[in-house]
Amino acid sequence: MTKPRYSTIRRVAVHVPADRQTGTEIEDEIRSRHPGLRVLPGLLRQMYGFEERRVAPADAWPSDLAAAAARRLLDECRLGPDAVDLLVFASASKDLEEPATAHVVADKLGVTAPAFDVQNACNGVLNAVEIADAMIRAGRHRRVLIATGERGSMLARFPVRDRDELALLLPALTLGDLGAALLMEASERPGLIGIHFVTNSSGWRAATVTNPYLAPSAPAMSLRFDSQALAASFTGMEQQAMDALREWGRKPDDLDVVCVHQPSVAFTRAILDSTGIDPGRAVATFPRYGNVATASLPLQLVEAAREGRLRPGALVALLGLASGASAGIALVEWQPDPA
Repeated sequence: MTKPRYSTIRRVAVHVPADRQTGTEIEDEIRSRHPGLRVLPGLLRQMYGFEERRVAPADAWPSDLAAAAARRLLDECRLGPDAVDLLVFASASKDLEEPATAHVVADKLGVTAPAFDVQNACNGVLNAVEIADAMIRAGRHRRVLIATGERGSMLARFPVRDRDELALLLPALTLGDLGAALLMEASERPGLIGIHFVTNSSGWRAATVTNPYLAPSAPAMSLRFDSQALAASFTGMEQQAMDALREWGRKPDDLDVVCVHQPSVAFTRAILDSTGIDPGRAVATFPRYGNVATASLPLQLVEAAREGRLRPGALVALLGLASGASAGIALVEWQPDPA
């Protein structure tokens, strides 16, 4: 097989659960489960700019959401499951500790190609794009399906004992459910122009969900989001992303569409201000969907396409930030789907 020179993101699709849950409804639920805790009305809107999120059915697994999005993508491309050379599941949520959820998704789709998981908090999909690009350029695969299914709303069910624990749970109350899929293919033209990651692994303590199997002192899984520490762990990363953009011969004003991982309205605004990116080039999704983790960037691509902003040749930046901490930027020239 002749090694292709380039890869491209050929198509993106999402599966959006029908049920909605507003910030007021979430606050009411917290009050009913914890009557001793005072939750101010409108707290989630005031702190995060949150209005509502999508919630999957109680019996839906991450693999169900991922498979639904991937099935829609393949149908739109008029491709069967045998057209997939590699399936990568890249979600913060997963069905099982073992085996890889990618196998569950592949089984639901009828895909028989190799499959594996990639997990890096909210940057899983962006890491999967980097892996798919390397695989395609190496001539190992020509068509890679990346899928994710997030069930973030489940984390809002964690019990809290007092206001201090509630403060560490608050960001999780904005997590939403969504499935997403991307199809990457070999290309004669550079669709993915460049991708670059930076890390600050000393910041891993800022946001954690424990593993109950390896934390015997904890009676159950525990959740902790220290918003200030998490924000601090990203310090300077956005500037390194802009340095990578300049190395690729581009500047913020050259970008037609900018997709930024969105854990809150204020955080997104701060990133855009710091990088000098015009907010009009961004795609706002957080108020209506909440933080959908790895599905955030694919969702913004779908929204940009719906708005007619993903024209052939459009220059798109995907800027991901994830607890751990890591940040990544991918520069993409949007190419039309031949299907």
